[in-house]
Amino acid sequence: MTDTDTRLKRGITGPLLFAFILGDVLGAGIYALMGVLAAEVGGMLWAPLLVALLLALLTAGSYAELVTKYPRAGGAAVFAERAFRSPLVSFLVGFCMLAAGVVSAAGLAIAFAGDYFTTFVDLPAPLVAIVFLAVVGALNARGIRESMGANLVMTLIELSGLVIVIVVVAMLLTGGGGDPGRVFELPTDAALPTAVLGGAIIAYYSFVGFETSANVIEEVKNPSKSYPRALFASLITAGVVYVLVGLASAIALPPADLVDSSGPLLDVVAAAGVGVPAWVFSLIALIAVANGALLTMIMASRLAYGMSEQGLLPDVLGRVLPKRRTPWVAIVVTTLVAMGLTLIGDLSLLAETVVLLLLFVFLSANVSVLVLRRDRVEHDHFRVWTAIPVLGIGSCILLLTQQSGTVWIFGAALLAVGAVLFFATRWLRSRSATKAHQSTFERN
Repeated sequence: MTDTDTRLKRGITGPLLFAFILGDVLGAGIYALMGVLAAEVGGMLWAPLLVALLLALLTAGSYAELVTKYPRAGGAAVFAERAFRSPLVSFLVGFCMLAAGVVSAAGLAIAFAGDYFTTFVDLPAPLVAIVFLAVVGALNARGIRESMGANLVMTLIELSGLVIVIVVVAMLLTGGGGDPGRVFELPTDAALPTAVLGGAIIAYYSFVGFETSANVIEEVKNPSKSYPRALFASLITAGVVYVLVGLASAIALPPADLVDSSGPLLDVVAAAGVGVPAWVFSLIALIAVANGALLTMIMASRLAYGMSEQGLLPDVLGRVLPKRRTPWVAIVVTTLVAMGLTLIGDLSLLAETVVLLLLFVFLSANVSVLVLRRDRVEHDHFRVWTAIPVLGIGSCILLLTQQSGTVWIFGAALLAVGAVLFFATRWLRSRSATKAHQSTFERN
């Protein structure tokens, strides 16, 4: 691939791409979900994180092939369109991404309004979550241009908070504190395979950010080589950090204390007794959560806008502000939906729903790799072992079987809304085209 293959400047080097993906993966999930994980696996927090990493690497292998094979592709929805030649399938894959983004933003808003925020001001969590999303929506509408350098800074801030957790607990342990034995303790009457798989569904939420990297592939230098290296290296780095944070959390606090906290890592740092001010770590966590929510809502609103431009969603979502040139209707709609979802107030349900929706996206990507093997391209690209997408399909199905009935109902309701929008949009466009044709005929 050369610079003449795209109108965009190939200014993203391998190291910058690594930082971009790492920042997207690290995100805010690990800051909010450690307590939810503790409810599933007790002190064995590291186990579902490790399993989730291995499962994420399978689907990452499929993305490495598809993204380098089709470097202008817009993600799983476009891969599905190439593979299955079905507008409905392509729409549902894209809508799963859109719904996952909005649900994820709602979960992050709930996390933002928890113990990290109350370190500074004690206000009702539902109010804080809604105001937070309103601010995010306003920033989104204003128009945000992010450079790789800014992303690198945010990644370092997010990573610094996790490093603080690991270091202070290491100091606690060397001083004779903590309880290393807790890292192998399961909840009472919990079976190891079931508990770890249940936890892996939640932990998977912390690894799914790599899909966004498909959207910057046209700006990557030598994408066929640099993309797979950066993708796998960033996921492995995030996995190592997550496992260490899981070990540190279990050593520092009993699982019950983590479960009862909406800012679990803040409590871990406080339990270490090293003297890190609570407001410093809370600020880092809030930056991580806010950045994750902002990136997610930018993605969701642009995806809604793009699907409108392609005729898959109502035309009104394609309206833009004349000066800012931002999709204001898509931003307003996605923000309002996220606000409504915060009223559910259940971070575990929202996180598991995000995973459910993305599992369908990843299942589609893994199948697309196998279907598109017959499609030849002229340039060199990464080729994953055939067994990897096959195992990736199996991993998605395995995780889907572990979802609770409540999550399936919630996810099915969201997809039903998507299906109604799809057919309503096609009917409205068909009706408009018929009227336009009749009007032209009458004039002639």
